[in-house]
Amino acid sequence: MDGTKENNSDDGLLLRVGLNDNKAGMEGLDKEKINKIIMEATKGSRFYENELKKEKQVNQRIENMMQQKSQITTQQLWKAQLQVDRFAMELEQSRNLHCTMVHIDMDAFYAAVEMRDSPELRDKPIAVGSMSMLSTSNYHARRFGVRAAMPGFIAKRLCPELTIVSPNFDKYREVSKEVREILADYDPNFMAVSLDEAYLNITEHLEERQNWPEDKRRYFIKRGTPTENDKPEAAILKAPELNEAALSISPLLFEDSPAQSQQQEPEIPSQEHSEEQRDPQVLQNSVIFGTSAEEAVKEIRFRIKQKTSLTASAGIAPNTMLAKVCSDKNKPDGQYQIPPNRQAVMDFIKDLPIRKVPGIGKVTEKMLKALGIITCSDLYQKRALLSLLFSETSWHSFLHISLGLGSTQLERDGERKSMSIERTFSEINKTEELYSLCQELCRGLAQDLQKEGLKGKTVTVKLKNVNFEVKTRASTVAAAVSTEEEIFAIAKELLKVEIDADYPRPLRLRLMGNPGKIQKTANVLARTKRPGLMTQNSTSKKTKPNNSQYTIDSFFK
Repeated sequence: MDGTKENNSDDGLLLRVGLNDNKAGMEGLDKEKINKIIMEATKGSRFYENELKKEKQVNQRIENMMQQKSQITTQQLWKAQLQVDRFAMELEQSRNLHCTMVHIDMDAFYAAVEMRDSPELRDKPIAVGSMSMLSTSNYHARRFGVRAAMPGFIAKRLCPELTIVSPNFDKYREVSKEVREILADYDPNFMAVSLDEAYLNITEHLEERQNWPEDKRRYFIKRGTPTENDKPEAAILKAPELNEAALSISPLLFEDSPAQSQQQEPEIPSQEHSEEQRDPQVLQNSVIFGTSAEEAVKEIRFRIKQKTSLTASAGIAPNTMLAKVCSDKNKPDGQYQIPPNRQAVMDFIKDLPIRKVPGIGKVTEKMLKALGIITCSDLYQKRALLSLLFSETSWHSFLHISLGLGSTQLERDGERKSMSIERTFSEINKTEELYSLCQELCRGLAQDLQKEGLKGKTVTVKLKNVNFEVKTRASTVAAAVSTEEEIFAIAKELLKVEIDADYPRPLRLRLMGNPGKIQKTANVLARTKRPGLMTQNSTSKKTKPNNSQYTIDSFFK
């Protein structure tokens, strides 16, 4: 009996720590073998014990949910069906297919930057992070099951040859800045969600683009010095959308990709053609992009590759939710478009696994699977039941997803709800080192706030101890703050409370973060869903759902 219980625990735990083959580069792997190694590497560790604890909590939530489901009457279900269908009709009437939204996602960004700058890493499986936690991995490493948000000690068991590189965020920010300069040409109000991801609304750009002459859509190809590892024929297969001359040298992502050239020439702007560039021979080394959305996005990716020697993938769709899913379809160095008509959207969403949808994570996936929901079609089929078991916010989000609906509005700076910074590290337990790290994080956050002219009133400190338990502590002040000194004064007091609570034992941490809600004016802002050092207007309210329902955050933005 105990053995059966243990097996059930292991099976459930694998949903949390096991291979997620929905991730780009993880397809077709030996899931059973990889999961066995992961379980052997984690069993008995503090990481394992903490994940087991979380798994028990999820199982309890599922048990409560199933008990509530068993008490639902046919009449309740029928009434719920009418209510949900009325709402679905309203959503259909508001469906917007007139916007062209794009999600740009740099491929294995941190790892790709390191491979570009260190030629000796290009043919090796590498990850960026530490033995405590990885930030990302390259595609070589992913073939072993190594992924982001995996402890380095587990990754090393999966791939003993793995090289773990310490992150260099200053360098990544510089490269990200170069990419953002290109994106701004297509949508000045694009929304960057991280250093390697951004959303654009290129609707206006496409209208203008229809009247552009070829010269305005012509880009000259930056040539690197060929290396003995270059394989043009493989490159042609990898990027069929460009002619042979348009192919640039980019970091090695797969065995059949061309190696990155060490020598780079300055990028030649397409709009300023010198007499030499107008020479017929030189014009052969240029590429002209079309006027469609697909061509505009190919142009963006081409310019990113030429400027940074890195590849990006993209999704094009009528809304941000679909665009995000699409950007993962042809990774790496690819793109995918959903045509702007309802039938195309519904055909795409029909068999889409729920885990592919942004915001549906491991916990939500497990709760929905307990109800027999695997695909987005299942979400729609069981829409009435979901409205009775989940909070209004959650079932509304599920319905949006099942209909392929998402946002066509991008969050502007003035509407930004949070700004955060956090670090994962090997164990720190000395008080002075904890305060020093806290001040360093406050300094970084203050610089980011001041750069964007933002302030906030609620400071939150996020801590993860050596047992992988996470705590967040927050304090709201009367006047908005933005300087290092102001933020640190508040954060230090919050940290001191935790240090004193553990006395005489030292507070042993492996992650510290400062998430925050921020403001540009005195307007009340919605609560953040991101961790970090945060500031919020003290009059903002958090609405708590009914106890009998289950709220799942961050489904639909």
